[in-house]
Amino acid sequence: MPAFGPINREKLIRCMKELEFVGPFIGGKHQYMIKGQMKLFIPNPHKSDISRALLGRILQQAGITKDQWEKI
Repeated sequence: MPAFGPINREKLIRCMKELEFVGPFIGGKHQYMIKGQMKLFIPNPHKSDISRALLGRILQQAGITKDQWEKI
C-alpha cells in the first residue's frame, strides 16, 4: 500500500497497472497510460520523486480517491 505522498515514477506506474491501467505508451512530450477510454499522462522521468501535489492531480484526473490509492 503506497502512502499518499512522494513516489518515484516506477512505483507510480506499477500502482497504476494494479488499478487496471495499461502502458505506458509513447505519445508526444509525455508517456501515457490507458484504462478504457481514459488517457492519463504520466510525468517524464526525473531524478527526484513525484510530489504529493502532483500525485494528487494525477489521481484526480484518473478518478482515484486517496482511500482507493492507499488500499492498493
